[in-house]
Amino acid sequence: MADKLIIVESPAKANTIKKFLGGSTKVVASMGHIRDLPKSKLGVNIENDFEPEYINIRGKGDLIKSLKKDAGNAKRVYLATDPDREGEAIAWHLAYILGLDEKNINRVTFNEITKNAVQEAMKNPRTLDKNLIDAQQARRVLDRIVRISNKSSTLEKS
Repeated sequence: MADKLIIVESPAKANTIKKFLGGSTKVVASMGHIRDLPKSKLGVNIENDFEPEYINIRGKGDLIKSLKKDAGNAKRVYLATDPDREGEAIAWHLAYILGLDEKNINRVTFNEITKNAVQEAMKNPRTLDKNLIDAQQARRVLDRIVRISNKSSTLEKS
């Protein structure tokens, strides 16, 4: 059993960070986003405050099972995705998938992959930044609405 599970976005980062922390820390990659709006429909509930309707990304089922198993075997889970709105959203989706309480989430961020930066980040975990999550969701929802709107306009002109 790992004392700590750290989830980052890429396998290369996971391998480097594992070297810095060692011990009973397991570092794994989410391989980017694990949930998104469905491709087959709008995926935004326009009648309910434009609420996004997320689903697990096709092909990520085995990864999600593995992440759940790793999280269940760890004493503490740290979400160390990129320090931007996309990374914050990935962390938020990971928390949802893994059944983590958002108030107790250990979100860590670092701007460089150095031993000092990673160790310092691990000393200063925080909760998820709802403003960054909201910014990413707004962007994603608007992108989807504009894409669907543009498709409709193109079809009407044909």
